[in-house]
Amino acid sequence: MAMPTRVQAAPADRTVRFAIPAQNLAAALDVLARQSGMQILYPYRIAVKRQGRPLHRAMAVRAALRHLIADSGLEIAFASDRVIILRASPVAAPVRLAERRAAPRRPAMRAPASPVPPAAPTPTPDIVVTGRAAATPVGDTELSYAVTRIDPLALNRKGPVSTANLFKDIPGFWVESTGGEASNNVRSRGIPTDGYSSVALIEDGLPVQYDGGLGYQNTDQVFRIDPTIRRVEAVRGGPSAIFMANAPGGSVNFLTRDALRDPGYTLSGTLGSFAYRRIDGYAGVRVTPSLGLSLGGFYRRDRGLRDPGFPADRGGQFRVGVDYRRGALDLRFNVKHLDDRVILYLPVPLRLDATGKVDAIPGFDPLRDTLAGPDEVHVPFKTAQGPRDFDLSEGTHSRITFYTITGRWAFAADSALEVKARLRTGSTLRNGLFPIGRPMTQDGYVASIWPQIAAAFPSAATAIMRYADRGADRGTYPGADPGPALPIDSNGNGLVTGGNLLSVTMPMRELIADARLTHAFDLGGHHDLAAGMTYDDTRMGFRRTMGTVLLDVRGQARRLDVIAVDGEGRTVGALTDNGFVRYGSLFDNATLRPTSLAAYLADEWKLAPRWRLDLGTRWERVRIGGGVEQSQAVDLGDPATLADNAVLTGTGLVLPIRRRYSGFNATIGTNFSPSRDTGLFARLTRIARLPSASEFTANPDRTDEAAIPIIMAEAGLILHRPRWNVSAVGFRTRFSRLPFTDHRFDPVSNAYIDQTEIASTTTWGLEVAGHAKLIGPLGADLIATWQDPRYRDFRFVDLVAGRPVTHDYSGNQLIRVPRLSFRVTPSLDLLAGTLRIAAEFSHYSARYADIANTQRLPPFSMVNLTINATPADRVTFALQVDNLTNTLGLTEGNPRAGAFDAGGRANGYFVARPEFGRAFRATLGFAY
Repeated sequence: MAMPTRVQAAPADRTVRFAIPAQNLAAALDVLARQSGMQILYPYRIAVKRQGRPLHRAMAVRAALRHLIADSGLEIAFASDRVIILRASPVAAPVRLAERRAAPRRPAMRAPASPVPPAAPTPTPDIVVTGRAAATPVGDTELSYAVTRIDPLALNRKGPVSTANLFKDIPGFWVESTGGEASNNVRSRGIPTDGYSSVALIEDGLPVQYDGGLGYQNTDQVFRIDPTIRRVEAVRGGPSAIFMANAPGGSVNFLTRDALRDPGYTLSGTLGSFAYRRIDGYAGVRVTPSLGLSLGGFYRRDRGLRDPGFPADRGGQFRVGVDYRRGALDLRFNVKHLDDRVILYLPVPLRLDATGKVDAIPGFDPLRDTLAGPDEVHVPFKTAQGPRDFDLSEGTHSRITFYTITGRWAFAADSALEVKARLRTGSTLRNGLFPIGRPMTQDGYVASIWPQIAAAFPSAATAIMRYADRGADRGTYPGADPGPALPIDSNGNGLVTGGNLLSVTMPMRELIADARLTHAFDLGGHHDLAAGMTYDDTRMGFRRTMGTVLLDVRGQARRLDVIAVDGEGRTVGALTDNGFVRYGSLFDNATLRPTSLAAYLADEWKLAPRWRLDLGTRWERVRIGGGVEQSQAVDLGDPATLADNAVLTGTGLVLPIRRRYSGFNATIGTNFSPSRDTGLFARLTRIARLPSASEFTANPDRTDEAAIPIIMAEAGLILHRPRWNVSAVGFRTRFSRLPFTDHRFDPVSNAYIDQTEIASTTTWGLEVAGHAKLIGPLGADLIATWQDPRYRDFRFVDLVAGRPVTHDYSGNQLIRVPRLSFRVTPSLDLLAGTLRIAAEFSHYSARYADIANTQRLPPFSMVNLTINATPADRVTFALQVDNLTNTLGLTEGNPRAGAFDAGGRANGYFVARPEFGRAFRATLGFAY
């Protein structure tokens, strides 16, 4: 541990009544720190081998500390108003053999690296706080679960990233970051649900959103990483389901900066490809020894990694915080406001050659292009209530404010009360262009819809296509000139495709509160006990409208009209109107009122110096109320087009939602540490995952929802050595009675067709993470996950042409999850650590876009490059180059083409969502 070179005088000591029993000195110092409200840093390897003196009286803090460390070989090296640092005396006291044998093994505490050190650095211990019942320091070799820590230095090296990109550093997580800065997918250990429905995203120990699986409302839509985040702890599996809701796969805790412990100022600017511009800043000030104020946030704007022809991302957030700490009381309050628009990148058209290799379609670059474009900005959209404006440039627009308060009161020597609450207000608008079906030739498309045209317009001899804006001055009325037809080889490919212009508005108010009582006592060993309750109350609106359009296949696609003409080439009618094949092809209007109450109990039991046993239980109940407005199809009355013949709209009749579910979770884990640098653990967890309120937005009467039983087992090994460290965790996950829904869009009826079947899944896997210092400046990092995710008992009978057909998907690989993924990162640390060059080599094995495993997503590899430098004191520079080799790697297919069976190769064309093309970002930062 680095120590200041001179001793500083602290202010006059407060007098505190201490109650510290006889125990090893490390534990005694921890108790003194809690009871005095001071932060005490000490050489753990020395203190844990000494016997501390008992102290049961009122004393000044510094006098009490001197009493404890007398004849221990430790002395005060630094003292301030809130922090005391101890160091070894020049002549250390001898350690008795009995004390050495009795001393528990724990790793030495160390101060985490800071990306840009403040003027007066304040070291803090590197301990794990997430997924635990106690706040006492424990290293990862003593844990009975797997945890990944991302420290300030690692965050600074990455520069501004989305949560999904950050999660790629977590073994066992399969991350799809191709949706942009938000609305991405993360899966953990073969859990077969998308979004954030199985991984809790939390901030300072409290969920950002209680139910991360709300439809169209992924947690990452309302969360951004900025300089107010200091470090990240990710729990993989383990006790996540005890302390957090909807977290069987894990929980990721973003720990914010504390102005009292981490004062200072930072400012950084980032420039990148596609006019990416971003500015980040943070200021933390100690107003008094007990009061700190902070302010931080970011603003960003860019054209998009796939150019839509309008600003793709624009907006930012800011946070204002107040920290108060005095004696046994610790209070924090902050307000965070997000006002940000981000584009949602969706699948793009692709083709398969004769050998099955994925290739680009002529006229469309899958690494740079997107179907979204200016032609979908401010589009008139007809409804039963009159026209409305659809603006694709809004993307996912979140205006959200979070009010968070946390408090801790150490009311006794080994007891404390912790209370946390967060109020969220605001609304999210989500506008997107969702591709449907497969690209087709113009003739093929006309042939598929000709029966509809012929039935509606008997005098039609044929149909032609034209750009929708070309007919604005001609109309579709009978006898009109249809205008110039679309060239048969338009855009070099002559293809057309369908798309849904979808708009969802979600106003939401949520209150989350958690109260926890912690108590430490000795009984058959040492116990750290935590008992708590969590309450969530959510009020959410869900209003969804959609229209289906016809597009050409090109970057920034344009809307097309299909005009029926007679033998003389005159208009007799139209399939479309202004490019819309069907107005109102989807309608939902729901109000959701879920409330949840959970009680949990956890115990960290130190049985012996090398053995720990962790126990935890959680009972949870959710009540789902609200109502869903029924819909009906109406004809808006334009005889010249078929587009307005069946517009879905509300009836005014609201069907109520009244559901109640409850479940019980339990976990038991054990850890054995044969040495300070070695840990072995095993854990078994039983979880009941409760249904999400958004499952009822379209069907309040559905009966297939129930608590889902989950069994998770894991065992791991953690090794720390002077020049390398490694962790390996084997796991098995089983989901039972899980509903799978095929939400497929039918291009013939231009409507969604839903089919739900109940099945199970089983996954075996191994996740490995390691770091090694090799020869000289060369180092290497490894993250790898192997898993075998399979569907079980997935059999059902379907009617095809009036005859029953049995489908059996049992044994098939889970969709979109690779069996093998790994990333190797060799690095060079040069110029006394002021320059670091690293290259990331990642590989993902083959995946499937559908449950039937008919549409294979081929394996791919990528290379990223990172350069970090400290050109001057308090100045940092970072350069990130992603996808250096312009690899075309597919992360998902098109669920709207069929989640059960996507139809394999079919006509050789399909849509999927690839990784982004080569892009760079450069960040220059300053700190004071």
